[in-house]
Amino acid sequence: MSSKHRVVVGLSGGVDSAVSAWLLKQQGHEVIGIFMKNWEDDDDSEYCSSRQDWLDAASVADVIGIDIEHVNFAAEYKDRVFAEFLREYQAGRTPNPDILCNAEIKFKAFLDHAMRLGAEKIATGHYARVRHNPATGLHELLKGLDPLKDQSYFLHRLSQAQLARTMFPVGELLKTEVRRIATEIGLPNAKKKDSTGICFIGERPFREFLNRYIQKAPGPIRDDRGREIGQHVGLSFYTLGQRQGLGIGGVKEVGAAKGGGEHAPWFVARKDVPGNTLWVVQGHDHPWLLSPELEAQDASWVAGEPPAPGVYAAKTRYRQADAACTLVTAGPSGFALTFEEPQWAVTPGQSAVLYDGEVCLGGGVIHGASATRQPVPSVPPVAMRRGRRRVVPSSNA
Repeated sequence: MSSKHRVVVGLSGGVDSAVSAWLLKQQGHEVIGIFMKNWEDDDDSEYCSSRQDWLDAASVADVIGIDIEHVNFAAEYKDRVFAEFLREYQAGRTPNPDILCNAEIKFKAFLDHAMRLGAEKIATGHYARVRHNPATGLHELLKGLDPLKDQSYFLHRLSQAQLARTMFPVGELLKTEVRRIATEIGLPNAKKKDSTGICFIGERPFREFLNRYIQKAPGPIRDDRGREIGQHVGLSFYTLGQRQGLGIGGVKEVGAAKGGGEHAPWFVARKDVPGNTLWVVQGHDHPWLLSPELEAQDASWVAGEPPAPGVYAAKTRYRQADAACTLVTAGPSGFALTFEEPQWAVTPGQSAVLYDGEVCLGGGVIHGASATRQPVPSVPPVAMRRGRRRVVPSSNA
């Protein structure tokens, strides 16, 4: 017979956390709702949904029959997440603030607050699962059962202490089942659209948001022959693999000269921060966009220590199928991976997350990735050294 707990649920205003709270109450737990306000710089903006989300969360709590508290974590968020977000972009990298938000806010500040309320467990609407392994005595982070909604990638920095106190009620369900339950029990947000994008940016244009915090520093755009074909507005405003918004779609003579056809699309291939140069290539499968290996830093391992070198799978971005790889080296602070098939647009600042089947082992922040073909002499790469290995990064940071 399962034990009953006092569980504090993070109610976001969305359907996943709402159904999570209902499921826990049905199981006999004492459930308390918490709505986390993490951003308030432009709370009255057309892009910020915080006010409506709070109203939705309160309505859900009323229908389910639980208490709910509004808690403001905006100061913690700005110090622990947003400041790091800006530092990474200013360094030419592309961070994933949602991963840091989970580690620093939802499973740290929120967890601490819940413990002060006497909670034994916390719960969120993430599509993931926690399993205790009696053989090792460790808590394992598992993928959610819905392969289209699995969010273990965003949770890979959670520790044993955090997982021991965490429940993911919808991790065992498909999204369609969650929607069905919400409709059947009459939740007011049963048909609410899933939130997308970075929480503090909302649906606003990304470059418009960054303009408020990062100064523009224009510089040359060069192709893989070293020819200047345009001007960028600042390296912080671009990411590897980016196709839209480059302002070079009309450069026909360059594309034709390369033999790829004058209409072949351009992609960001690398960013030279010291030289303030944006390098672009034509064609989705250009060798500069394909990396057979990567190195990651700032590693975080769910078990508290790195796994043994060997064959695993990895994701280098969220919306990506698992890619077969070999963990070459791994330590408490970093690791190196090689892939069976080169990976597309491996981006410094994003996270490489390692899996052993359905078990998420942890991951780290991508620091550099080698290209399948070395740059031609007219495009001298900025190399960095890791002991005896030489890696040509897709971004110099």
